[in-house]
Amino acid sequence: MSVSEPKAQAARISREQLAARIAQDIPEGSYVNLGIGAPTLVANFLPETLEIILHTENGLLGMGPAPEPDLVDPDLINAGKLPVTALAGAAYFHHADSFGMMRGGHLDVCVLGAFQVSERGDLANWSTGAPGAIPAVGGAMDLAIGAKNVYVMTDLLTKTGESKLVEACTYPLTGVACVTRVYTDHAIFDVTPDGFAVREAFGENTVASLSELTGLEFAEIEAVQLS
Repeated sequence: MSVSEPKAQAARISREQLAARIAQDIPEGSYVNLGIGAPTLVANFLPETLEIILHTENGLLGMGPAPEPDLVDPDLINAGKLPVTALAGAAYFHHADSFGMMRGGHLDVCVLGAFQVSERGDLANWSTGAPGAIPAVGGAMDLAIGAKNVYVMTDLLTKTGESKLVEACTYPLTGVACVTRVYTDHAIFDVTPDGFAVREAFGENTVASLSELTGLEFAEIEAVQLS
């Protein structure tokens, strides 16, 4: 479904604000992987008072926030080849061991970008045909099936005004029925057995206005803590 420009601009929050909101929902003691792109911003908003351990698929456990410009170490990068920091006690290991952690169910949360998420929680976040798309699926398939909770961080609408929340994905699937929650610039949605439910709407957005933007029907639920 496509929407007009005024509606597309209504009551959005910035990516930094959304990253900070996601950071609030990550429980202490969690092992977390942040996907390439916008999800890496979450690392900059995790409270220093909480022990949350960040994992990167290129072999680092204990990743910290982005470094100051004058403290960049070119040998210390995340899976997206962006400079990162390592916290005290961080560990380095082989790429294969990192994927073993992902596939083995050892991650509590992963945060991934997406082109589309379906009402049943199917995830499509790669496509060789999309302009600017990553030309391979990378570790997203392993994260989608291995993480206990899969959070998606994305804009609600594409640049042409089409909803990224859909009845059924038209892009190639990364994972089937794997998404727990979708964080967008307009609202946060949980994936339930009955489809999407609005957990939190930003600004002037309402369940009704979100339904108009996406063409989907939503329930409204009370906040619950993930296991």
